[in-house]
Amino acid sequence: MIGGTQFADMLVEVDAKTRFSQALLGRMAKDIGELKAVYGALYAHGTENNAKGVCAMIPGLQVSQITMAMRALEAGGRLREANTRIIDFQQSMPIAMLWGQGDKASSDSMTLDTSRHLHSARMEYRRKQHGVGIYVHMLDTWALFHDQPIVINDRQAAPAVHGVEAHNCTRREDQIRLSLLAVDTHGYTNAAMAIAKLLGFDLCVRLRQLSERKMFMARGGTPPESLERLVVGKVSLRKIRAGWMELLRLIASIRQGRLTAAEAIARLGSAARGDPVHAAADELGKLLRTIFLCDYFTIPEFRREMHALLNRGESIHQLQRAVYHGRVGVSRGRRADELRAISTAHTLLTNVVIAWNTMKMQDVVDRWKVLKHPIEEHWIRRIGPVHFEHVNFKGTITFEIDSYADALIQRQSKLRARRV
Repeated sequence: MIGGTQFADMLVEVDAKTRFSQALLGRMAKDIGELKAVYGALYAHGTENNAKGVCAMIPGLQVSQITMAMRALEAGGRLREANTRIIDFQQSMPIAMLWGQGDKASSDSMTLDTSRHLHSARMEYRRKQHGVGIYVHMLDTWALFHDQPIVINDRQAAPAVHGVEAHNCTRREDQIRLSLLAVDTHGYTNAAMAIAKLLGFDLCVRLRQLSERKMFMARGGTPPESLERLVVGKVSLRKIRAGWMELLRLIASIRQGRLTAAEAIARLGSAARGDPVHAAADELGKLLRTIFLCDYFTIPEFRREMHALLNRGESIHQLQRAVYHGRVGVSRGRRADELRAISTAHTLLTNVVIAWNTMKMQDVVDRWKVLKHPIEEHWIRRIGPVHFEHVNFKGTITFEIDSYADALIQRQSKLRARRV
């Protein structure tokens, strides 16, 4: 129903709807050459190609033009603003409301292969390959609203909480804020669950190990008979009271912008054991994790919704791999600004595909309604805008055969072709 398309055509069509190139330049493009340079810079940052490779793909551009545009995109806030415009466009379509209300999200990381000489590269032991992590947050409407480069093999609780707080603090009073974030095992700690709750949202985790599914009760309390075998730990309310005021001051500092949520959680890592604030956050997190596990095991709808959010994130990774299927070049990502630009440009290009698919799906639904074709919303909810088999990410390839036709094509075939 949608049909095939070229990725370049998709980029231009979404830009015409959202004007994201205006956000990248800070103004409208002066001419076609400048607009092509911006698109080329997005390709160079957000895919495995470099400036020289993109220049060979786009006739009429010079490497210096793309390099200058790439440096301009590294300026703070430009890629974020462009990404926000695409998200707003995607969420403005009625079909997006069938997927979610925009108040829930999931987060996970994807690894980009790199050289081992990159300062932030670490070995991914499952694939025996060096790489850097791109940690992304996805709304329940499928849009990627936050990204950041991370060091792989580290706990991901800090970037998980930071992404939601960075999103919520930019929302106006009349806009929806996130109330739930679903993460995998690496995306939580007890302290992170406490920080998230005090910031106004729930951190819900899909625990991998059975040994981590422990339940805690306040010291001195008596568990119900049905839970006696499951309750294996005690929580000290005295420690929570002792560090409560300092914990609230930490939350107030995050809200006032004195430090980020990621910095706050990093300070409450394992090295902070013995600190009253860490003890209070850890004990409170144990109680919150117990409440979450009770809901997780007893409310099927809640469990199903959380798993659906996490599974959508895995589907997003397949699209991200299609956009960026190679590795980061040896000379790329050595500066923090450049690495952030690679992460955000990749997210922007992924959102372009999601927004374009959503737009075309909305066109099909509208056309069916005009034709009185029966439409059931429950199966539309199960169709996501992340399919990419119809997208040609590499562009149209042309072969200049005419100059070598005598050596490559039989004479009879050429005569027959001329007659036709």
